Amino acid sequence: MTQETLQRTPLVEMNNIRVAFGGVHAVDDVSVDLFAGEVVALVGGNGAGKTTLIKTLSGAHRADSGEIRIDGEKVIIDNPRDAKAFGIETIYQTLALAENIDSPGNMFLGRELRTRWGTLDDSAMESETRKVMARLNPQFKNLKVPVSSLSGGQRQSVAIAKAVYYNARIIIMDEPTAALGPAETKQVGELIKQLKAEGIGIFLISHDIHDVFDLADRISVVLQGKLVGTVNKDDVTMDDVLGMIIIGKLPDDVTQTELDDVLN
Repeated sequence: MTQETLQRTPLVEMNNIRVAFGGVHAVDDVSVDLFAGEVVALVGGNGAGKTTLIKTLSGAHRADSGEIRIDGEKVIIDNPRDAKAFGIETIYQTLALAENIDSPGNMFLGRELRTRWGTLDDSAMESETRKVMARLNPQFKNLKVPVSSLSGGQRQSVAIAKAVYYNARIIIMDEPTAALGPAETKQVGELIKQLKAEGIGIFLISHDIHDVFDLADRISVVLQGKLVGTVNKDDVTMDDVLGMIIIGKLPDDVTQTELDDVLN
């Protein structure tokens, strides 16, 4: 990351976040940040706390303590509506799309455009969908078919387009390439590059270390609710990150014996 980037104000700062369930600290004093036009991957094993952490940003869980800042200003996020007001959108693995309707119908579901006579303005919704798709995925042509008939990569396009249309500045992506083939995974990667080019910040939750290295700029590793550390992708190897996930130490603190035990 350049010196200029380091001097900018982060788009998001999550400082000293704690979340407990029945006395168990799912997230224990974790701090991460995200800059505009950057992808930060959140990785860790099942139950590490990464999903709980990010749900405090999406409004699904309120933190027991700590603070969230957007553009340097402290904010309160009590529910998903609050998150959306700050330009935070979450794209879950399930995508939350209505399977039986087309892409424009999904884009405007619950926020349909209407004519001056009060009827659905299908042509306006299709036109707006075409505009945002032209920015994100120019190859996308299947606007009039139910999303159930689209490929996994195309469905991701619809979910991302919907977030972008409603002015998302911060997108949380939960396992965006899960169950996708190589071609569709590449398509999602191209979508993420386009979002970065538009200055959107992305928190990427993923179990796939190869995807993380393909897509992320920085990697934050969580283990048993605590932050092991955040590293620049270009400064570490996959083995380094696997060591962080399993051993819970930064690369410089891991002995060769410990690393060999993990890898063998």
